[in-house]
Amino acid sequence: TSDINAAAAYDGEMNATLAVNHVTTTGSNSHVGRVIIGQIHANNDEPIRLYYRKLPNNSLGSIYFAHEPTDGNGDEQWHEMIGSRSNSASNPTDGIALDEIFSYNIKVVGDILTVTIIREGKDDVVSSVNMVNSGFNVGGQYMYFKAGLYQANNTGNDDDYVQATFYALEKSHTTN
Repeated sequence: TSDINAAAAYDGEMNATLAVNHVTTTGSNSHVGRVIIGQIHANNDEPIRLYYRKLPNNSLGSIYFAHEPTDGNGDEQWHEMIGSRSNSASNPTDGIALDEIFSYNIKVVGDILTVTIIREGKDDVVSSVNMVNSGFNVGGQYMYFKAGLYQANNTGNDDDYVQATFYALEKSHTTN
C-alpha cells in the first residue's frame, strides 16, 4: 500500500493505432523482420514486449509478445497471438500486412495483464497473463508504458531500417 500511496497512479491501460510500414529484410534469421511496437518496462525487466514480425518471403506479419518475470534467470514466456514467432514461419493466414492499420490495447488490472489486437472487420484477438508469480507485485517495482518502434535487429545491413506510423496513442491509470 505504501508503494501505491507513493505512486502517482497504478494499474493502467495503453491504446495505440498504427501501421508498420517497413521491417528489416537482412540479418540473422532470429532477428530479421522483427520490431517491438509497445511495451511495459519495469526496473530491470519487461512485463510485456509486443512484437510485430514479417519475414521476407511472407506477405503478412505475425503478432506475439514476451513476458519476462523478474526472477533473474531470463526465462521469458512467449505468447503467440496472430501467426507464429518462428524464424521460418509460413505466411500467417490471418496476419497483418505492412501499411495495414490496426490497434492494440495493453491493460493491467492487479496481477492480470491483457493484450488485445483490434482490426476493422475482424474478431479481436485477446491474450492474458496472470503475473501473480512474476515478481512485479512486490515493493519497489516501478513500471511505465512505452510505445514506438524499437529496432529488434542489430545484425542487418547498415542501410536496413524499420518504420511505423502511429495514428493514435492514449494511456490512462487509476489515480490515488
